[in-house]
Amino acid sequence: MYYLQNRWKVKDKKLVYYGIRRGENLNKNKLKLTKRQRKIISTLPKELNQKEIACLKKIILSGAVAESLPAATPISLAEAKFCKRCSANDFIIPGLEFNADGFCPMCESEPLTKNFKSVVPLIPDIPKAKKSRFDVAVFYTGGKDSTYLLYYLSKVKKLRVLALTWIIPYASDSALKSIENAGKYLENVEFVTRRINDSDLKTIYRKLYSLNENTCACPSLAYVLFYPTLVAEKVPYFIAGNEPAQMAGLHFNGMAPKIAYKFPDSKFLNFAINLGRILTLRPPLKRGQFHTLATMKQLAYGRAKIVKLAGYENELVDNVTSAIHTVPKILPAFKAAIRKSSWSGNIPAFVQIDFDEISGGKYDWTKVKDTIIKECGWVPPEDSGKGLHTSCKIEKCKEFSQFNRFYHMRSTMIPFSAIEISLASRDKNITREQAIYEIENTLGFSLNEICECEIMKEYLK
Repeated sequence: MYYLQNRWKVKDKKLVYYGIRRGENLNKNKLKLTKRQRKIISTLPKELNQKEIACLKKIILSGAVAESLPAATPISLAEAKFCKRCSANDFIIPGLEFNADGFCPMCESEPLTKNFKSVVPLIPDIPKAKKSRFDVAVFYTGGKDSTYLLYYLSKVKKLRVLALTWIIPYASDSALKSIENAGKYLENVEFVTRRINDSDLKTIYRKLYSLNENTCACPSLAYVLFYPTLVAEKVPYFIAGNEPAQMAGLHFNGMAPKIAYKFPDSKFLNFAINLGRILTLRPPLKRGQFHTLATMKQLAYGRAKIVKLAGYENELVDNVTSAIHTVPKILPAFKAAIRKSSWSGNIPAFVQIDFDEISGGKYDWTKVKDTIIKECGWVPPEDSGKGLHTSCKIEKCKEFSQFNRFYHMRSTMIPFSAIEISLASRDKNITREQAIYEIENTLGFSLNEICECEIMKEYLK
């Protein structure tokens, strides 16, 4: 008797795995199917004859179809199998595979992925700007990571920083107080805040909720709001403030291939891009400017054809883009700024700071929180044990919706927090015990709807 194994599902003429595979199969979650193969698989479980076995040979070798009964997905954290090294487990990441030693794919692949720190250029030092009042801009949320970045750039490096804050209806009280305090503590920072009127924002959020089952549009909508400001002020660099675990997480979610982490340093690829620009009478791009244009153009016009052809998807950005386009009046100024910056070469470069390097070798969450409390007046969330995503009231709701969409195989997007907390414990940004505490107490991994979802639903009424 042959069975289709757990977490495999036929979708769009492909057999799709909803989980993280190990070893050489990492990120190989889609198998193309012939019409004959789809027909056979639709009849499983059953005894297969020799012709059917031959037809499904590659599928059987992949492990997607086997004679063993499918394993069950845990229905609670108590039933989960944990990685022996980090906090990853097959409840918060259903379909998580383990090797013979009990290690998850994140830990098993560490020698190959430990340096996947950014898909945009990492730069050790930001120079003083000659044509702008600002040396760098930071998208500032009042959370742990962006506050630490603001502290480092303004107090340690003595740079002139433009802090850009999109005020959302779900901003946590601690984040709002942290933003207010930062204005008192940080003299080299100019703060700019913007908010979208409720009518337009609800239109965007309702569309996004229909696609994602949550309304998280950060930081994409902030880019739309503030990119014209960056161009007008001729700010040479901007930083989103993502720590290494968030950046590396894109790879394990199938959203960033290995080449994405090497692209910023690829002389050949950058030469090819700049040759194309020169031939079309546009100035060549400096380090980080390609990433800016690619990010902004996707939000303005949708995913580029070359990205579609490469087969890499970012369901979150695609859905946010669709939602933003329900309010077209916010796009003309954004598109005009993209065109203007592309033709003039006055493009703010999208770059990243190595959080490990600026923290003395390891981005220790506990030490970082102590530093920003002292230096920036940062206000920690109500639960002082929380270290992952500290600026939003509906963060647990986002985790809940991402988790349930993936758990029930309605989406191939793995919950971001599930991967990030696992990587953070793998890389010793947080202890394994602290990570498990967060999973159990501060994150939204539940099969039953959590109370934080009411905050979002109430706003959408």
